[in-house]
Amino acid sequence: LQETFHRFPEKTAYHFLGLTATFQEFQNRALQFAQMLRRQGCQPGDVVAVNLPNIPQYLIAHICAILAGCVVTGLSPLHTGKEMVYQLNDSRAKVLVTLDAVFEKRLALIHQELPDLRTVCPTGILDFLPPWKRFLGKKIKKVPTGRVFDLPDKTVIPFMRVMDQYPSSPIDLKIPAETVCLIQYTGGTTGLPKGTMLTHRNLMANIVQGKTWFHMESGKEVFLSGFPFFHLAGLMLAMTTLAQGGTQVLIPNPRDTDHLCREIARYRPTILVNVPTLYLMLMDNPKFRKLDFSPLAFCLSGASPFPVESIRALEAIVGAGKVVEVYGMTETSPLITCNPHLGQKKIGTVGLPLPNTRVKLADLETGILEVPIGGEGELIIQGPQVMKGYLNRPEETAHALREFQGEAWMHTGDVARMDEEGYFTLVDRAKDMLNVGGFKVFSREVEEKLYDHPAVDLCAIIGVPNPQRPGSELVKLVVQRSQASKDLPEEKLKQEILNFARENLSPYKVPKIIEFVDSLPLTPVGKVDKKVLRPG
Repeated sequence: LQETFHRFPEKTAYHFLGLTATFQEFQNRALQFAQMLRRQGCQPGDVVAVNLPNIPQYLIAHICAILAGCVVTGLSPLHTGKEMVYQLNDSRAKVLVTLDAVFEKRLALIHQELPDLRTVCPTGILDFLPPWKRFLGKKIKKVPTGRVFDLPDKTVIPFMRVMDQYPSSPIDLKIPAETVCLIQYTGGTTGLPKGTMLTHRNLMANIVQGKTWFHMESGKEVFLSGFPFFHLAGLMLAMTTLAQGGTQVLIPNPRDTDHLCREIARYRPTILVNVPTLYLMLMDNPKFRKLDFSPLAFCLSGASPFPVESIRALEAIVGAGKVVEVYGMTETSPLITCNPHLGQKKIGTVGLPLPNTRVKLADLETGILEVPIGGEGELIIQGPQVMKGYLNRPEETAHALREFQGEAWMHTGDVARMDEEGYFTLVDRAKDMLNVGGFKVFSREVEEKLYDHPAVDLCAIIGVPNPQRPGSELVKLVVQRSQASKDLPEEKLKQEILNFARENLSPYKVPKIIEFVDSLPLTPVGKVDKKVLRPG
């Protein structure tokens, strides 16, 4: 990153709602924030939590933490207060950068439950924009805002005050490559998210792998993506762009496809990166079909399956051969396999392993034999992008990074098969994970929360295909009612459970379908048998 700042000081680092910033301006702001961290007593290894959508402040906070030798953890702005408390306490975050709206509506209610948190930096989505744009944004009430005030047990420093009061003095700090720099949360077998510890070497390896694979030209690429920065794919795309002097177009609300189309027309990206559901939403917008895609080198698609017919429909708009499917996971920084950008692409596969990456398939019965070509097995990986382990979870770390034929391999939990040319096709996702519009939803986490409702005696969360969004799922809740709730009208009880879920879960985790049954099917050992419940 430092090399990029020196090579391309006057080049545009990002565009945001008409605002632009050069790499020099971006570096100065990151250094100001890093100086604030230092003066607040942050030491190398302390955790800085970033709870923002895709706005400039996210990138500034992330880079400043890296410059100060700190560790970053990203939180979704959709998190409930309880979800925030869990992640902030599990990571022992010392600093939180959050939206003013989240500050007023959630943090003000939970701050006393956060003993490690010392400093809070609230900011607004429009803070960097000119005054007239900020006024207009608040006037039309389409931009969430909130009040900022003192908290008795925390130091509250508004983000923009940091930009006004702190110098952009350089920080000379040597950080070993094996040092953890990111704790990215993903689902755990206990139902609670677990922090994936990724090192500087992990992330730099994946950046170099991606740049090499896709033949990216330093200082020339323009990236546009709807992936949120609190999702590792979005964050690593941003880091890859910064590391090679590319320009990125920040999209705070990817569901506004009219805005996306305007930004594509205005900035003419060379690389688009989105989940399949967002590509489908764009294809439904007539404006997208009329855009000039001649500057576009390729469209990356990942995080959920993309139907072959939909890929062909997208290529009919953006250009033949421009859609590239990839596969990865949080534990691998994230990319594992990709279809070639310039070589042979096989639609429906997730391509070939990245450079310096070994991928094998372990048999599903014993887990000790390698599956032959064409057979189905668990996808396992070795490479420089594989995580250091899970934070505070030695048993789960040992399970994920376990031995296969005498060597340690990352076991993904995903089932795949390989053809004669080495291309991999995903057959099934990890057993209990749902894919809701590109977001991972872990059934155990939702189930454990719903068990707090008195009417739920036994329940199961499963995914059912979303007919309006191929490749995405709807969250379905199957409930075995408690005896005390048997006499309540079914529709009234459904509404009660829905209200309870909305109060305690992020919106994408809330069940869209609720079904009551007299009894749930059980396995011989007494577990709910989800295979019986799943459609087909």
